[in-house]
Amino acid sequence: MARYTGPDCKLCRRERQKLYLKGTRCEGPKCAIEKRPYPPGEHGRGRIRESEYLLQLREKQKARRIYGVLERQFHNYYVEASRQGGMTGENLLRLLELRLDNVVYRGGLARSRDEARQMVRHRHFQVNGRTVNIPSYRVRPGDVITVRQRSRNMVPIIGALEIIGMKTIPGWLSTDQSKLQISVLDSPTRQQIDVPVQEQLIVELYSK
Repeated sequence: MARYTGPDCKLCRRERQKLYLKGTRCEGPKCAIEKRPYPPGEHGRGRIRESEYLLQLREKQKARRIYGVLERQFHNYYVEASRQGGMTGENLLRLLELRLDNVVYRGGLARSRDEARQMVRHRHFQVNGRTVNIPSYRVRPGDVITVRQRSRNMVPIIGALEIIGMKTIPGWLSTDQSKLQISVLDSPTRQQIDVPVQEQLIVELYSK
């Protein structure tokens, strides 16, 4: 499985805002963007000439990095979203939100999407009673995601449960902490997707 393996904090600094890629670390004083709120590299503090293309590109890169998706896979999501009815930008975000690793994170059973992706790959979750180890697996309304019995005492799961009260579970999901279970109630609407992304700029970029 291809994935980004570089430092996450550089991604936040490049976008000049917190993308919350490292879980609770992003909330504390150790967050890199608190210490160095400028892009990484030799010319990070220099003036950047803003352009329409640059704004569109940055929105696309931001969305990719938030969800941990590489370029080709992100483009495939866009192509699929453009073929669906309705607004392409909202369809794109909806497809990304319905990824299994994102649902595990949104439901509070992981502290970050990276952690959720790793636990899914290591076969710690089941969907409707069947073990799934594909982070990009698309869940559907009515699906139930549970932690496998042998994985319930893992340190990442316990750590996620300790801070689950600090998270806001979106309305399209329902989490049962006692059963370590997430139920998908519906497909997310744009109002329920709280990522700081202007999806229309992404559509404009790909429409060129």
